[in-house]
Amino acid sequence: MPMIIEGNIVDIENRSVYAGVLRIEKGQIIGIEPTPQKQYDHYILPGFIDSHVHIESSMLVPSEFAKMAVVHGTVSTVSDPHEIANVCGLKGVEYMIENGKTVPFKFNFGAPSCVPATVFETAGDTLSVEDVKTLLNMEEIKYLAEMMNFPGVLFQDKEVMAKIEAAKALGKPIDGHAPGLKGEDAIKYIQASGNAGVVISTDHECFTLEEAQDKLNAGMKILIREGSAAKNFEALIELLHHHPNQIMFCSDDKHPDSLLIGHINQLCARAVAKGIDKFHVLRAACINPVVHYKLDVGLLNVGDPADFILVKDLIDFEILATYIIGEKVAENGKSLIQTQPAPIINHFKVNKKLKEVFAIKHRGEEKISVIEAMDGQLITNHLKCSPNVMNGFMESDVERDILKIAVVNRYQEATVAVGFIKNFGLRQGAIASSVAHDSHNIVVVGVDDESICKAVNLIISANGGVCCVSGKSSSQSQEVEGLLALPVAGIMTNLDGYETAEKYIALDAMAKEFGCTLQSPFMTLSFMALLVIPALKMSDKGLFDGDKFEFVYRSDI
Repeated sequence: MPMIIEGNIVDIENRSVYAGVLRIEKGQIIGIEPTPQKQYDHYILPGFIDSHVHIESSMLVPSEFAKMAVVHGTVSTVSDPHEIANVCGLKGVEYMIENGKTVPFKFNFGAPSCVPATVFETAGDTLSVEDVKTLLNMEEIKYLAEMMNFPGVLFQDKEVMAKIEAAKALGKPIDGHAPGLKGEDAIKYIQASGNAGVVISTDHECFTLEEAQDKLNAGMKILIREGSAAKNFEALIELLHHHPNQIMFCSDDKHPDSLLIGHINQLCARAVAKGIDKFHVLRAACINPVVHYKLDVGLLNVGDPADFILVKDLIDFEILATYIIGEKVAENGKSLIQTQPAPIINHFKVNKKLKEVFAIKHRGEEKISVIEAMDGQLITNHLKCSPNVMNGFMESDVERDILKIAVVNRYQEATVAVGFIKNFGLRQGAIASSVAHDSHNIVVVGVDDESICKAVNLIISANGGVCCVSGKSSSQSQEVEGLLALPVAGIMTNLDGYETAEKYIALDAMAKEFGCTLQSPFMTLSFMALLVIPALKMSDKGLFDGDKFEFVYRSDI
């Protein structure tokens, strides 16, 4: 007997809503029949798709990400396994694919194009041209993931172009990553320095309307990103009024606390509240990713896989139920996906540190370069500030909120890179993480060397994680420590997603108790080593200028 689902059916393509019945058999929609005589108080529509996300940033293995995401009506993701590839290479990508298959969810992985992301940092592994070709020839790999090396595209780097040509030969889309690029350079990048039209076809890094419009005019599709750190929705959502076929929604990076609350459903509600046509909104959330990436995800047509959601209304998009291939996977805020066993793979080869390695001698500089972190953004500013010098060493200056930042190579013993950063707001202790895009070394910010060292060693002891330590300036009778261990590649846990979210929330609260003023302290921290995003970032090799694509100074020579 076919399964019957009744409700107000949302036909996005034909811009209509009508009472009807879905008939489902063996995971496929075999019939859709109008029922004009009936009235329903809920709606049936295609499931939501995150058009660009790094699953690893949820700190969860794919199966646990799925377990949480389906509650919010997400049935599929376009996922770049770039993070684990930087740690474990090809085996890391294969790990993500295999783990994703253990649950009823539609993961669509890409072949990471830039591993390592740059030559200016130490990664755990590499993906060669041959590795990328191997991945692209896999059925599970749907596209060439974000081409971050835009200088390599503009200057026709041999390896970069070989990866692009491999994707083109297989007819697989190529994702872009070119923050701030406009004008002739943007056109060269989009056309991969050729003149054969659009080659690199998406960008999720636009943070101004002008930049996004420029790329739209050149033929790109723009992914409006709203993640845990980078939030571009407000700046870009007006584009959906006039470009409904060229816009998609994505999170890029979603930490477990925010995944607990919502996903693409939240962006739909916010867009409708801003007066965006609901069919434009749903096209961006449900239809455009399927069409662009040629996904095997149902769009509520006869013959499609039965991938759909039931929502209370088309205003708040409260999810009543989620179905994938005809299986109910979430209902009334509860996931029906069970936690699956997941093995551990990792690459962590570093010994504990002494606090002396975080000391910086003052060599007479009147001004030093300081990273200015921007709340809710991946970009930073490059400040020039006078140093706080004590006993011949440069130290954190809590009163001016200029704190030490360090990046510790976790793949081999090496000199520690130390610099300064503004806007973290910590007044005691330190916070550290081995989730540090793109190479996932250990990044730490703190008010004193002792606290910084303790935080780093806590991460090393766990073979990966995020942590807080209160430090010697704590007003409490003893030091306070908090740790979320991430043993899978040092960036994920194989434990229950909801338990992980609660632990992460507690750490977030602890960081803020220590004075951190950022909305997402650990997410912002994780991007302070992302060299491909301007203006100033910290590599394990030194302080890096992302505008000039060169070091301000190196610590390793």
